[in-house]
Amino acid sequence: MNKLALGTAQFGLNYGVANESGKIKFSVTKDIIQLAKEQNIDLLDTAIAYGESEKIIGKIAISDFKIVSKLPIIPKECSNTESWINNEVNNCLKRLQTKSIYGLLIHQTKNLLDKKGEIIINALNKLKSRGLIKKLGVSIYNPTELDHVVKLMEIDIVQAPLNIIDTRLVTSGWLSKLHKNGIEVHTRSTFLQGLLLMPRIKIPSKFNRWSKIWDCWTQELKKNNLNAASVCLSYPLSLPEVSRVIIGVDNLNQFKSLISASNINLEKKDWSFMKSLDLKLINPSNWKDL
Repeated sequence: MNKLALGTAQFGLNYGVANESGKIKFSVTKDIIQLAKEQNIDLLDTAIAYGESEKIIGKIAISDFKIVSKLPIIPKECSNTESWINNEVNNCLKRLQTKSIYGLLIHQTKNLLDKKGEIIINALNKLKSRGLIKKLGVSIYNPTELDHVVKLMEIDIVQAPLNIIDTRLVTSGWLSKLHKNGIEVHTRSTFLQGLLLMPRIKIPSKFNRWSKIWDCWTQELKKNNLNAASVCLSYPLSLPEVSRVIIGVDNLNQFKSLISASNINLEKKDWSFMKSLDLKLINPSNWKDL
């Protein structure tokens, strides 16, 4: 099994700060999925909120893959939560053209903390008992969310951001706790939406407030003759507690280069100077306000 997993937001959306080509063409998507098969990458990460991603995946034979999707935020006007969840999951399966999926994650945990939380959990557990979903979990933005969520539901999978800038999952102690409890950890944002792969001159000016990080990053890579993708990938891939490292790609050549980068063995190096707790930087949902 390859520890890499393929993120598919770009299949259905114009996604990523470094994405210059927009949504991937269907013909290219087929080539990307074929390459994933050849490289023994057996997990595709998608979401109901990723535009046409599920539908596109469903058009391509996916029997060789484990599929993890995500349930969006429940609308405030929803009067029957269980019925809404059942409809969403059934439509998800129809789009994917499959009878069941490996995992379903709650895309944002705040729904679990309101009065509908118990209804959501019960509805999802019923779907799991019917065999429509093999594993249930949550997608989080901050490890502190787990302080509450683990008390509310039995979790099989946690998806969380982890990269050389945002190491909160490790430093909080949650990565170790999850692993000890047999919970799969899928990490995302390996390249911080591509920001860590951009040449210094191409980093958008709105990120200039963190110029010290970008300057040090560029200098260290050059001084040690290192590839940015290899350094970024080596961090989560080297952690035994991490089950899967999700990477998104904009085109086939980029996917090939990232696969090659993931196979490079690097000497251990201290990158702690890159760490930041600034939520305006490490949470891409805040970038629109910069």
